[in-house]
Amino acid sequence: MSDFILIEEVIIGLLLIASIVAITARRLRLPYTVGLVLIGLALTLIRGAEVDISPNVILALLIPPLVFEAAFHIRFEDLRRDFWLILLLAIPGVVITTLMVAGLVSFGTELSFGIAAVFGSLVAATDPVAVVALFRRLGVPKRLQVLLEGESLFNDGTAIVMFSITVAAVSSGEFHLVEGIAEFLKVAGGGVLVGIILGMIISQIIGRIDDPLVETTLTTVLAFGAYLVAELPLFEFSGVLAVVAAGIVNGNAGPRGMSPTTRVVVFNFWEYAAFIANSLIFLLVGLTIDLYILLDNWQAILWAILAVLAARAVSIYGFSMFGRQIPGRWRHVLYWGGLRGAIALALVLSLPAGFEGREVLQAMAFGVVLFTLLVQGFSMDWLVARLKLVNRSHVQEEYERRHARFIAGRASLEYLRRMGQQGLISEHTWQRLLPLMERQTETLAEAVRDVISTDPTMEAEELDTARREALRAQRSALTGLLRDGVISEDVYAQLVGEVDAALTEHSLTWPELLRSGSVLTLDAKHMVMAMVQEQDVENAISALGKVGFSVARLSSTGGFLSRRNVTLFIGLPEGREETVVKVLRSSCRKRVDFGTSPIQNWPIPLAAGKQVTVGGATIFIFEVETYDEF
Repeated sequence: MSDFILIEEVIIGLLLIASIVAITARRLRLPYTVGLVLIGLALTLIRGAEVDISPNVILALLIPPLVFEAAFHIRFEDLRRDFWLILLLAIPGVVITTLMVAGLVSFGTELSFGIAAVFGSLVAATDPVAVVALFRRLGVPKRLQVLLEGESLFNDGTAIVMFSITVAAVSSGEFHLVEGIAEFLKVAGGGVLVGIILGMIISQIIGRIDDPLVETTLTTVLAFGAYLVAELPLFEFSGVLAVVAAGIVNGNAGPRGMSPTTRVVVFNFWEYAAFIANSLIFLLVGLTIDLYILLDNWQAILWAILAVLAARAVSIYGFSMFGRQIPGRWRHVLYWGGLRGAIALALVLSLPAGFEGREVLQAMAFGVVLFTLLVQGFSMDWLVARLKLVNRSHVQEEYERRHARFIAGRASLEYLRRMGQQGLISEHTWQRLLPLMERQTETLAEAVRDVISTDPTMEAEELDTARREALRAQRSALTGLLRDGVISEDVYAQLVGEVDAALTEHSLTWPELLRSGSVLTLDAKHMVMAMVQEQDVENAISALGKVGFSVARLSSTGGFLSRRNVTLFIGLPEGREETVVKVLRSSCRKRVDFGTSPIQNWPIPLAAGKQVTVGGATIFIFEVETYDEF
């Protein structure tokens, strides 16, 4: 019992440290995983702690939540585009990395090629958690995120399989190529098959029930169960690849059978579980690394770092040529984003005590992990900015500048208002200042409106943020009503389900949220009839809805576009003509040139039936007396 209490105290202490580090890193805009490693190293130096961690704790307890959460959020359509490139990086790329690192390390150190091959296999797996978190914060292109994360998900499993094969070869003193390939296919393919089967079974069960807690529990059973089943002595498949396959299948098939409330609960749970696992892993990385062993083996570590960087260059720059239109700047980011982390440490710690060169391999693995986390992790923000992967337009910068001035001006007005109410400034002075400051605040607000109106995308983002915050406020209010006994659990479940459905619906418009009856009358002076190609409909509706336009759709066919199309009816308030054209132009891919009115000559006289061609959409604008949506 006392041991259990001690373990609980240690875990709570680590989580408290992780929370403090995460808050500090967010304020300093640094990768919090790097901060966790540094804190772990500092604790080791200060207290002289010697932490002995079983590799099974990392592989069986902490890795499944991280892998499952990442795989759960990968969409088939995103993965399909670069699937073969990801497989090339994850399978031949791991083999090439293993062999290249083995050759360079055996050349520069006293290790044999076999021992060096063991090291090459255990550092072949990438762990770009810190980089992906940075990508999401900066808004790096989604495809680049999928490439880096997809490679990591699949090469984790293949690296573990390679590690098992090389360790077995060194221990037995012989290696058979055909048997090695067969073992690889059996372990990797079996793991994927187990994950697919279990993922489909759990997804089918989830589709037949409607209980957020039970469905969340089933996804937890799937994440850990897939690993445990695949690793059974009966199978001896790759547990990590089983979790990857299960996560992808469940993430794409499972949510379709979930209610909106369940989706919110499941997504939040796995985001939290990944944060906990990630925090504990990187703290344990810092606590496990022995700096004195690193100092004693600095030459071997230097060779290991050079070998890993060289192998990564060959893998990325070689195989990326087979990818479809991979920009050169993306290749640099993929190369430098190949961090090493938990998998490498778990594998090197799993080596048996009597394994030849075990201490040197541990020192090299620790050194490579520290280098990639501290040097590559810290410099990734600078590299992304240097390569201009996130292009901030002049309009965005001007919006931030004007918005900040408005917020600061309004804060000063409210502060002086409180001072006047408390009698800290005289009523006479306050009455003289009030009209001046209100005029200044209104001028600043008008400046913000002007810059937002020039960029529909920016307006859409702000509207979407406001919409989601309003929905979260509604959910919180409903929870308060349930807690106070004002509404029953049945009513609460119904109303919260409606709010959660709105939260999970990306193309919901403000008019739909504000509708109180069966008919909605908008302040629309014109109606836009836009004939949009079928492939662009969802993008167009989502983009129009985000900026507050009310849209009705009607399936249609016609020869003028030479393909199937959909007619959209859009209510157009006064002064929003240019906005609707910009939104359609940005959301509809250019396939058809039809019509003669050039966009650059806008504003165009709004004569009845006036035609304007925008990319793949043809639109007509009509004057209307009223616009009623049913």
